[in-house]
Amino acid sequence: MARNVVGGLIQCANPINDENATVPQIADAMLAKHIPLIEEAAKKGVQVLCLQEIFNGPYFCPSQDPKWCDIAESIPDGPTCQVMSELAKKHSMVIVVPIYERAKVAGVYYNSAAVFDADGSFLGTYRKNHIPHTNGFWEKYFFKPGNLGYPVFETQYATIGVYICYDRHFPEGARLLGLHGAEIVFNPSATVAGLSEYLWKLEQPAHAVANGYFLGAINRVGTEAPWNIGEFYGQSYFVNPRGKFLAEGSRDKDEVITAEMDLDLIEEVRRTWQFYRDRRPDTYGDMIEQLP
Repeated sequence: MARNVVGGLIQCANPINDENATVPQIADAMLAKHIPLIEEAAKKGVQVLCLQEIFNGPYFCPSQDPKWCDIAESIPDGPTCQVMSELAKKHSMVIVVPIYERAKVAGVYYNSAAVFDADGSFLGTYRKNHIPHTNGFWEKYFFKPGNLGYPVFETQYATIGVYICYDRHFPEGARLLGLHGAEIVFNPSATVAGLSEYLWKLEQPAHAVANGYFLGAINRVGTEAPWNIGEFYGQSYFVNPRGKFLAEGSRDKDEVITAEMDLDLIEEVRRTWQFYRDRRPDTYGDMIEQLP
C-alpha cells in the first residue's frame, strides 16, 4: 500500500508594509493573516505543512536595529508556538513553524523552526546553521549559528528535516539530513529577485536528486518597507526524489501550495541511484580541514 502524504507550503506577504508600524503590530498581523491560510491548508487535506522563514515578521535583516529582537520568542512555550500547537492538534496536521527564537540565555537568539506533530506535541527544533552577512542580509547581527546539528523529526506521517534559507547553498547539511533518515526536507526562505534567483530552482531539486528525498521550498512574496531590498518572488514548490516539480506557487500571491507525495518512491529511486551505498566518507577528510 502506497505511503501517500499531502504536503503544504504557505507563502505570504507582510500585511503591514509601513515603516512606522511597531514590532508587535506586525507580528500580530502576520500571525492573524496566516491562520486562515492554515485553515485553507487543512481543507485541502494537508498533513505536513511548512511556513516561511520567520513567518510572523518581516525579513528585518536589511537593518541592524535591535528593536527586532522583540519579535523573538522561546520555543516551545512562547505564545506563537502555543497557537501553532493548538492548530496542529485541531487539524491533525504536522506544522513546521519558523520563528525568531529567544534562547534561555539573555541576548542569545537563533533563526529557528519548531516542529509540532499532528497531535500538537512538540518534536524539536532546527536552528539555522549557515548565517550570511552581506549587504541587505546582515544576519550575523541577529542570529547565532545553530548548535543542534541536522536533526530529523519522526512525525505521524513522515520523517522530516528542515534547512533554512541560506543553508540551501551548502550540500553537506542536505546530505546529512538524508543520512539521518529524512523523507521530506523543508527549506523555509526569504529571498529576493537578483543575485541568487537563478539558483532557486537548481540547488534544491539537485539536493532532492542527490539524496533521494522529497523537498519543499518556501519563499515569501511582496516587498517590505522601509528597506525595499527587492521583491520576494514566491514560487514556492515541491519536488520529488527525481527532481520533478510536483507543484509550484505564483510569484506574487499569498498562497497555499500542496502536493501529494508517494514516499515509497524514495526506495524505488535509491535502488536505482545507489548514492548512499557508493559514498566514500573515508576520502572526504579534507572537507573538514580548516583553510589556511
